[in-house]
Amino acid sequence: MTRTIRLGMLTPSSNTVLEPVTTAMIAELPDVSAHFSRFKVTEIALSEQALGQFDDTEILRAAELLAHARVDVIAWNGTSASWLGFDRDERLCERILSATGIPACTSVLAFREIFERTGKKKIGLVTPYRGDVQAKIMANWKESGFVCSAERHLDLQDNFSFATVGEETLAGLIGAVAREGCDAVAIVCTNLRGASVAAATERELGLPIYDSIATTVWKSLGLAGIDGSRVTQWGSLFRDLRPTPWSSGRPPQNDAETASSTKLSAEARG
Repeated sequence: MTRTIRLGMLTPSSNTVLEPVTTAMIAELPDVSAHFSRFKVTEIALSEQALGQFDDTEILRAAELLAHARVDVIAWNGTSASWLGFDRDERLCERILSATGIPACTSVLAFREIFERTGKKKIGLVTPYRGDVQAKIMANWKESGFVCSAERHLDLQDNFSFATVGEETLAGLIGAVAREGCDAVAIVCTNLRGASVAAATERELGLPIYDSIATTVWKSLGLAGIDGSRVTQWGSLFRDLRPTPWSSGRPPQNDAETASSTKLSAEARG
């Protein structure tokens, strides 16, 4: 009997999109299942209260609950490091690994890995967020060499409301940034239905479209030693790029992560 690979997903509490979309993405993989743990996130803003939602203490508590299910990888399926900085997710992955012994990855570190490995420098940014959050994302990404050459945002703050944005609206935003000029489009938010329109709009526009839920699944599968190209209906990312066996998309930085990467590589070969 083939052992089931279990993907653990840390989920914003008011998110209603990523669970069904993640489950649909891995439906082609009978040897993979997804499992979710929530912590409180109800708004996206730059206020002290909103930023406090992403304190590592609450996230680690949710990660420890996922560890009870003996998952093979734990993914932070959220995009807060886009405006808080890539280093926040790097530290989070290290802390999850230290606390649970399970390798970790995030949506935002997956974006960085994809941009670096594909050479994408001019990014069309699509989000539901407010203008000040959008500006913070653009500034943080620019520091890492990723220029948002075009952007569209919806000025929403309530996390639950992001799920009410229709696919037609999202397709329009993607088309708008594509017309302004970019190497790839990034849909940054795991409570948007961007993954559902990615494949069709890629064919229409001739550009890669990277959705946050898709990047998380893509990286989680790679970290767990699963060939992501078996996911065939959700855009070019799964077909064209195989993730590294490292959480951050970069070589291990400590002994624990080195041991974890070695273990995962051996399991993938076996």
